[in-house]
Amino acid sequence: MREKRLSLIIAFDATTQAMAAEKYCIEHQIPGRLIPVPREITAGCGLAWKASPGDKACLMAALDAAGIHWTAMHEIEV
Repeated sequence: MREKRLSLIIAFDATTQAMAAEKYCIEHQIPGRLIPVPREITAGCGLAWKASPGDKACLMAALDAAGIHWTAMHEIEV
């Protein structure tokens, strides 16, 4: 079984927002990956961006600059 680590989870209301975030982050080499929303979190579209908690400021600035709206950010063990 994989060891759980503290992760930053960014939830979205719509799949289009999640996919736009993934595309933007890949194009701009921003760390993280798209995952199914963990059970501990309720989100509208079922997709979330997972990254290191240390990348929170970078991700917030990037999503804001790209005009991508997110619903919530959580730091949980995943």
